[in-house]
Amino acid sequence: MKSAAKGFTAIKGLAAILSIATLGITLSLPASPAFAGDDGNSKNVTEDEIVRALAPAPKKPLTRGLSIGAPQADPAPNAAETKLIQSVRGRSTRSLSSTEREEIASVAKDKPNIDLEITFDYNSANISAKSMPSVQALGRALTSPDLKGSTFVVAGHTDAAGGEGYNQDLSERRADSIKRYLVDKYKISATDLVTVGYGKSKLKDPGQPMAEVNRRVQVVNMENKTTASK
Repeated sequence: MKSAAKGFTAIKGLAAILSIATLGITLSLPASPAFAGDDGNSKNVTEDEIVRALAPAPKKPLTRGLSIGAPQADPAPNAAETKLIQSVRGRSTRSLSSTEREEIASVAKDKPNIDLEITFDYNSANISAKSMPSVQALGRALTSPDLKGSTFVVAGHTDAAGGEGYNQDLSERRADSIKRYLVDKYKISATDLVTVGYGKSKLKDPGQPMAEVNRRVQVVNMENKTTASK
């Protein structure tokens, strides 16, 4: 009996040593960063990334004409484009007609832009807590010297789930939610932010209409600083 008791005590001691060793290994492993997504990569964009994406292309230097010898500047902005931007500045999202939405999309396709993966609470226009860092980075970027004063389009998009009318309304409310936050927290002029909703009409990945990549907010720098509020 004494021999058996001693053997049992030895086993318990060995188990305790192994338990402590295992705990030591666990504590020594590097912890996953708090900002990482499920795949280990952060889904929040930085202020610098937004500035680089939205910064207008550098102006070409003045050149002298071969025939008259006078400096030649870049061509004047398209008159129709300028008129469109002026007509939608300060407008509410719901006041834009489908024709105006398509005109904005046509002009915006050649402008500096960035897609932000901003999620919202379920069936809501409330910005989710995990996406707040990206929205705050956007606010800082739009008030930076490189971008301040431009006119920006904030376009809401949904995936293909749900009806057309429902998604159109949801995309408009979510674009408005981003604008409201930027105006309230970063004092960006409301007329410098043109909000528009496209519902599920402009999927980023048509091959996967339900994919998360389609649920996004696109920001476009329309520039036109001559008419922007300073």
